[in-house]
Amino acid sequence: MSEQDSSSVSTAPPNQVAAWTFFLQWAKHPLTTASMVPSGRQLTRQMMRQLPADARHVVELGAGTGVFTQALIEHGIAPEDLLVVELNPEFHGLLCRRFPALEIINGDARDLQAIVARAGMDAGVDAVVSGLGFLAMPREIQKQILEAVFAVLGKGRSLIQFTYGPKAPIPQDLLEELGLTATRVGFAPLNLPPAFVYKLSRRAD
Repeated sequence: MSEQDSSSVSTAPPNQVAAWTFFLQWAKHPLTTASMVPSGRQLTRQMMRQLPADARHVVELGAGTGVFTQALIEHGIAPEDLLVVELNPEFHGLLCRRFPALEIINGDARDLQAIVARAGMDAGVDAVVSGLGFLAMPREIQKQILEAVFAVLGKGRSLIQFTYGPKAPIPQDLLEELGLTATRVGFAPLNLPPAFVYKLSRRAD
């Protein structure tokens, strides 16, 4: 897979605009926007490092201002193979302006099966990269999102998730109920705040 020229698919606003938008949305929605600032470079590198070498079709959940989105493009994921889902309408608008070549859905991760089907990713998804704030969610919503994610992920594929706590963001009993495992695969101490990276996979895989 050849690397894409990120300038052909991104009209990135100044970093200050993205950071200010992120802060305003955190102030309005502190439970669903997990941090006051976007993810830093060290965390972004850690997340991209977990992508399968042969990953083609990728879904990003909770893209925020597009830090991981830009990194996925620079990693070599083709615009037509990247599907971005963002619930917050302000972030969705910013993402659409920043990445006009991408399919960016203003939608709920719990509806991921229907969203993926409409996007035509019938061959299955190779990775899901998530910036969702699982720690702030009720257990039932966590469950519904995970069920939707693993319904679209191909066999042996994983959900790549970061969290600000040292433990997995999904309670152990829920992981067991869904037949999943959570493995800590990275740490970004320079991120603000420091963050841990986890891969969630099916036990059968």
